[in-house]
Amino acid sequence: MKRTFVPVLATTALLTVTLASTSALAQKTVKIGVTNVYSGQFADPGAQLDAGIKLYMQLHGDTVAGAKIQIIRRDVGGIAPPVAKRLAEELVVRERVDILAGNLLTPNALAVAGVSKDAEKFTVVMNAATPIITTKSPYMVRTSLTTSQLNHHFGEWVAKQGVKNVYTMVTNYGPGTSSGKSFEDAFKKKGGKVVGADKTPVVNPDFSPFVQRVAEAKPEALYVWVPGGTQPPALGKALAERGVTPANTKIFGQGELTDDAALEAMGKVALGIITAYHYNVHRDTPLNTRFVKAYRAANNGRDPDIYSIGGYDGMHLIYEVLKKTGGNTSGKAMIEAAKGMSWESPRGMMSIDPRTRDVVQTVWIREVKMKDGKPANIIIDHIDNAKDPDL
Repeated sequence: MKRTFVPVLATTALLTVTLASTSALAQKTVKIGVTNVYSGQFADPGAQLDAGIKLYMQLHGDTVAGAKIQIIRRDVGGIAPPVAKRLAEELVVRERVDILAGNLLTPNALAVAGVSKDAEKFTVVMNAATPIITTKSPYMVRTSLTTSQLNHHFGEWVAKQGVKNVYTMVTNYGPGTSSGKSFEDAFKKKGGKVVGADKTPVVNPDFSPFVQRVAEAKPEALYVWVPGGTQPPALGKALAERGVTPANTKIFGQGELTDDAALEAMGKVALGIITAYHYNVHRDTPLNTRFVKAYRAANNGRDPDIYSIGGYDGMHLIYEVLKKTGGNTSGKAMIEAAKGMSWESPRGMMSIDPRTRDVVQTVWIREVKMKDGKPANIIIDHIDNAKDPDL
């Protein structure tokens, strides 16, 4: 049964009918409502995602299919599903946006999915990575990654390198637990053994006792998943202080583990850490080189990251879909246009699976090595056309 928004969205059904009746007409302005995190613990990833949005518009203009693009931003402030839902509702009803986008964090994206479904709004998930998100609204599509997509294939890859046993440590919320399970299941299926597992708090964790347990267990390898933001450098510092380094323990993880701030905190002790990611700033292709140069110029020399590329490619998808629909912003028209769409991104070739509406892309395997006098993530292998195995 279709839900109605109470109380602020009592008029949504009427609004949806009104918008649907005019959506096929040429529009002077296409409004994109972005629910993102601009303050609190996850403000930095949110800023990077927003910088990707801004750069795409800077390079490609603010007009597409005869319509001017207007971005309306709202700050969720952290992991706050009720706030995300309320802001998305307000964007639909008060601001009358045509498209919803952003969605940095899984709990918030799941809350927005209900609004997307009920208001029939084309919605782009630019970062949140828990696999089930796009199943919650038939109008949702993703341009970032899924945790299973990376970690299932990574678990198989690690086993193929001859690693026999691993200790896992993941953040105790959707993306972390699903990443850990995907890695463990794939690793065990290939003959590996999980000798220990821990879950760390999602907010302001003290990693010391968890890393100490790893040190005492002395596993052959450690697999780690932590969210971006303040946690990777804090974990990196704890690993270095307790001597859990690649010199004595093989360390694997999703790419956040060795982001720029974490590498700065760990220094040369990070050399040898291997991660899986869907974007690598050091990938040497003409398109990525131009993207990185433009991003640095627009952001005081800072490098782009996965949040930046999610926002950038999310805007690319929106622009290309609008071109394909001729400016029709109905949810049904836009989602049908998005299905099967493919393009070359600075991250590599990518596409939207027509069945799941999720991203298909290359998984890059990187090792921390010295580059230009400092530790950096250098590609050592890759897995082409990786899909989420659970969808």
